[in-house]
Amino acid sequence: MSDAIFGTWEWYVAGPLLGAFVPLLLLINNRQLGISSSFMQFCSLFLPAKSQQFLQVDRQKDRWKFYFAIGIALGGFIAANFLSSEKVAFLPGKYYEMPGLLLLFCGGILIGFGTRYANGCTSGHAIMGLSLLHWPSLKATIAFFAGGLAYTYF
Repeated sequence: MSDAIFGTWEWYVAGPLLGAFVPLLLLINNRQLGISSSFMQFCSLFLPAKSQQFLQVDRQKDRWKFYFAIGIALGGFIAANFLSSEKVAFLPGKYYEMPGLLLLFCGGILIGFGTRYANGCTSGHAIMGLSLLHWPSLKATIAFFAGGLAYTYF
């Protein structure tokens, strides 16, 4: 039993579990899954009211996205500290120095810009958008994979 919890899950177990969230969110709550909008909801808590209007955030309707983002962070903390047989480093050592912090900051800005420009993140487009047969999600997912393949090749 402990191997099932502490070990790596096979794709044929983790994939269907992740895929089960799509119909559950749609049928039970009429909601769509995507992490970029969840983090936008979380970040809007620290912005003035004018910014919330610009971001088109409805705190009451999208409250679940706040809890979803907190749950991801909490789940990662629990998995790293209590469900791992060895110590998991938060970041590689080079990211604790100024050049590494600058890389993280610039990467975060680029990712944030990219998700807003693409109108969603990889999880939103590849999992939710494709399951709903959205044509823009297919184009975005192809672009994500093509960009990743090109980056790893060059």
